[in-house]
Amino acid sequence: MSGNKTVVARHDTHHGTVRSYTVGFVLSLILTLAAYLLVVEEIWEGWALVGGLAVLAVAQLLVQLVYFLHLGRESKPRWNLMVLLFAVMVVATVVFGSLWIMRNIEYNHEHMTPSQTDDFIKHDEGY
Repeated sequence: MSGNKTVVARHDTHHGTVRSYTVGFVLSLILTLAAYLLVVEEIWEGWALVGGLAVLAVAQLLVQLVYFLHLGRESKPRWNLMVLLFAVMVVATVVFGSLWIMRNIEYNHEHMTPSQTDDFIKHDEGY
């Protein structure tokens, strides 16, 4: 007669408390509102605005990683580094890719009249 053995896997999961989730949520709201006000109220312009928004975005990323993904509470610090590097890579790709696309759109827009732009779009769409 063979006995059935039950294997129970124990995972060290770290869930946040209501207080930590509330703090993370409030910080996220404050950072989002700050970015919104920087743009809408035209507090800064040009590269100062871009730099301010970048700082707020990095702060937002850190709040998300610490309060919602519990990055600081992981039992294996190597994974912390991997998650952080991946997050930095994703953010850098999105930011620099978006800036590159917007710069190309601006360049193409500067060198075409509105009627040339319309003709290009019609030709591109097959009309």
